[in-house]
Amino acid sequence: MCNLYNLKVSRELFNAHFKSIDDWRNQVAVEKDYVAPGKPGYVVREEDGGRVLSTMLWGFPNNEKIVTNVRNYTSQFWKSALMNPARRCLVPVTEFQEWSVEPMPDTGKKKPFWFSVPSQPIFAFAGIWRPTERVPVFSFLTTGYDGDPANHVVGAIHPKACPVVLHPEDYDRWLHTDLDDALTLASAYPSQLMAVR
Repeated sequence: MCNLYNLKVSRELFNAHFKSIDDWRNQVAVEKDYVAPGKPGYVVREEDGGRVLSTMLWGFPNNEKIVTNVRNYTSQFWKSALMNPARRCLVPVTEFQEWSVEPMPDTGKKKPFWFSVPSQPIFAFAGIWRPTERVPVFSFLTTGYDGDPANHVVGAIHPKACPVVLHPEDYDRWLHTDLDDALTLASAYPSQLMAVR
C-alpha cells in the first residue's frame, strides 16, 4: 500500500493540468514536497461548478489509527464518501513510493521504489475526503491487479495493491458520476505507461 508520495511541480503546471482557479495564497502550505500519512497534502475537488484546491490531512481517523488507502469499496467506513460525488477528489502526485516485500540480501533492509508516469509530469489518484472537527481529511483508492500481479510494474515490487491512477480524461467522471460508473475507473494503470526507479 502506498504510504509516501511526491508533489514536485510548479504552480503554473499544476493549475494548467487540473484547471484549478483557486488562489494558492488561501492554502495552508504543505511542509515538504512529499506527503506522508497524517500530514497535509493538496487535493482538487469540485465546488460551485468549478475545481478548487484544498489542503487536507492524509488519512481518515479510525479509533487510534489513520487509514490512508481505500481497499474495500463496499465497507461502510468508506461508503458515504464514495457514494457522494461531492466527497470525491483528485490527489495530485508526481511520483509514489512502494517498499520491496523482501529485504535486500546485502543490507537486510527493504528497498524503496518510486513510480511515475513519464508522459505526465503530474497525475492524480482517485481520492475521497471527509470533513472532521479539526480539518478535512482525504484518502485514495487502491486496487488489486488485473490478472497476475507479477505482470504489473507495481505488482512485481508490491503484490498487494496499487493506487488508482486516473487518466486525465477520466477526472470529470470520477468527480461527477454515480458510484457504479466511478468504480469502473478503479483498475490498475497500464504498466507500459509507468516507470520505476
